[in-house]
Amino acid sequence: MLHLSDADLDLLCKAPLFAGIERDGVIGLLEGAVVTPYAETSLLFNQGDRADRFFLVLEGRVNLFALTDKGDQSIIEVFEKGRTFAEAAMFSSGKFPLNAEVAAGSRLLQVPVAPFLRRLSENRELAFKMLAALSRWQHHLLMEIAELKSRSPIQRLATFLLSLAGAGEGPVGIRLPMTKTVLASRIGIAPESLSRAIARLRSVGVESRGRSIYITDVSALRRFCEESTDE
Repeated sequence: MLHLSDADLDLLCKAPLFAGIERDGVIGLLEGAVVTPYAETSLLFNQGDRADRFFLVLEGRVNLFALTDKGDQSIIEVFEKGRTFAEAAMFSSGKFPLNAEVAAGSRLLQVPVAPFLRRLSENRELAFKMLAALSRWQHHLLMEIAELKSRSPIQRLATFLLSLAGAGEGPVGIRLPMTKTVLASRIGIAPESLSRAIARLRSVGVESRGRSIYITDVSALRRFCEESTDE
């Protein structure tokens, strides 16, 4: 039997895939689901593998990546706490379109596809609620992509740092939840552009030491992000 803490269930119910569905309805969709901890960084699945399950990140991070011609990883998306991923494959080809790597210290909920789809087919109201949730999330992603494309590299970085800094106004220290190479891929810029953007943010009080970032004035960075139009 699956055992989830109240905090895990709250996280699950707030995930975009389950938004608007009552807790009992969400729990009913988890037949056969398991929680798996990962002590070490591990390959979760390969491109082309059968998509017989999807996932929710309870803790940690998962990188979705493609392989270049040289065999290097090209990060396509990073999924962090509270995000589901790989669910689209069960509604389309039935195979994972990319590779996934789970970071050390992560904990994932794995939901098998067959019982999940069977429960949806038995409850049309639940299926329509999930369809509505997916439609809202798709709209959110399209708006996010449009905003991302309209911003310069330095604005993209500043926006990401603000998302980590929270709603405060004064100084704050944060730690990047990923390497700078992964961050560059996440916000859609080249690694060298990220380095230049970090250097330019020093003028508004942003200091970087590895993955540790110190912001002397969050409100000043917020104003810079809103007002800057530099490329």
